[in-house]
Amino acid sequence: MSYRKLGRTSSQRKAMLRDLTTSLIINERIVTTEARAKEVRKSADKMISLGKRGDLASRRRAAAFVRNTVADVKEDGDDVTVQSALQKLFSDVAPRYAERNGGYTRTMKTMPRRGDAAQMVIIELV
Repeated sequence: MSYRKLGRTSSQRKAMLRDLTTSLIINERIVTTEARAKEVRKSADKMISLGKRGDLASRRRAAAFVRNTVADVKEDGDDVTVQSALQKLFSDVAPRYAERNGGYTRTMKTMPRRGDAAQMVIIELV
C-alpha cells in the first residue's frame, strides 16, 4: 500500500487526517509528527488544488473531506460574519496559489518530542 497506517484503523486514520488538514487550512501552520505531516501534505495539496478549480463539483468534494468548523469571525458594528474552513479554503487560501503548480506546504524539523522522542515538524502553507 502506498500510504502510512500510523498505528490506527482506517476510520481513525481518516478522521485524524481530516482534522489535521482542516487545522492546517484554518491556522496555516501546525506542529505534528513527521509521519503525520507527510500524509497531511498529500491531502492538503489535494484540497488546495480543488480550491483552485473553484467549480461546484470541486467544492462538494472538498466539503466531503474538510470539517465544518469556524475559521474566522469578523465584526463590523452590528454585522457579524462567520467564515467556515471551506469558505476560507476557496476564498483566501486557494487564490494565493493561482500561479503555483503544487508544493503548497513546507515542513521544518524541530526538536524530538519529549517522552517518546518522535521527530516533530512544523507543517505550514507556503
